[in-house]
Amino acid sequence: MTRKPETELRRGWTTGACATAALRAALAGLWGGTVPDRVTITLPKGETPVFDIVDPHLGVGWAEAGVIKDAGDDPDVTHGATIRVRVRPSAGGVVFRAGEGVGMVTKPGLPIPPGEPAINPVPRAMMDEVVAQMAGEYGVAPDVEITISVPGGAEIAKKTWNPRLGIEGGLSILGTTGIVRPYSCAAWIASIHRGIDVARAAGLTHVAGCTGATSERVVQQLHGLPDHAMLDMGDFAGGMIKYLRRHPIERLTIGGGIGKLTKLAQGASDLHSGRSQVDFGILADWMDDPRLCNMNTALQAYEVAGNPLADMVAQKALGRTRAMFEGGTPPAQLDIVIIDRAGNIIARAEG
Repeated sequence: MTRKPETELRRGWTTGACATAALRAALAGLWGGTVPDRVTITLPKGETPVFDIVDPHLGVGWAEAGVIKDAGDDPDVTHGATIRVRVRPSAGGVVFRAGEGVGMVTKPGLPIPPGEPAINPVPRAMMDEVVAQMAGEYGVAPDVEITISVPGGAEIAKKTWNPRLGIEGGLSILGTTGIVRPYSCAAWIASIHRGIDVARAAGLTHVAGCTGATSERVVQQLHGLPDHAMLDMGDFAGGMIKYLRRHPIERLTIGGGIGKLTKLAQGASDLHSGRSQVDFGILADWMDDPRLCNMNTALQAYEVAGNPLADMVAQKALGRTRAMFEGGTPPAQLDIVIIDRAGNIIARAEG
């Protein structure tokens, strides 16, 4: 697991910000005849970063420019990718197109409807503003076709949640602030929210959130769930449940290993090892077994106390999860599945 460094981390820029900068440079080429080496854009909160422009091209009736995405110190899969924008006159207004490596939306429930390029609303608004501003400066109509491409984006997208969310063929052009904050939880939780939105729009009545790939595979096979029913919960049980309180689905399964689900059972909503820990004194009280006070891991405690401990953790996790829905709409059916490292189910609780 990648650990957050102790030193101050450098911020980066979203794909949406990079696309906006590339657009500004390309429009200067289309309407002014020269693509600049650097451009400045204004982000939604007023910040004005400067971007270097790479690989500019001019043709008859079109212009193109690129920006290499810098994600700062965040372990972002799109870091180093080139975000390219080609512009040409349109029949009227601003038209967005998906070029190489940019996905198309195929399922309802996302901020952009099916059949549209996966260019999110805030980046679209940022680019609309740039078009309007520059059209005024050059004295031309703000009628332009914007094609965004990310060479290699289709392969990069396989490392993201896009295929599960119904975004096919490439990456999304994302960002609400334009800024990538290193090791931020926000992007992961936002993807959980989009997964819930897609599941609800598809009419699913049963979704599952799991802590990792092994538990996800086991739970999906156990219940025969489609890919888009599987929410990428990871450590963010609280973020998933908070959104489900306001956007309910009839049945929820939570799956994971004994360690993370013990933390959930003890009241943690963030299951990351750096943000919550197992309380072995509580485990000892639950099982009336003083030996458990001296354990180093929940797995070690399970090896000592056996299946009764796993059963207890599953029941406590069930109760704690249901309590986390207080004030919202709980699922009609909730179940917990605890899986060992070999992929065997060692405990279940349903309610």
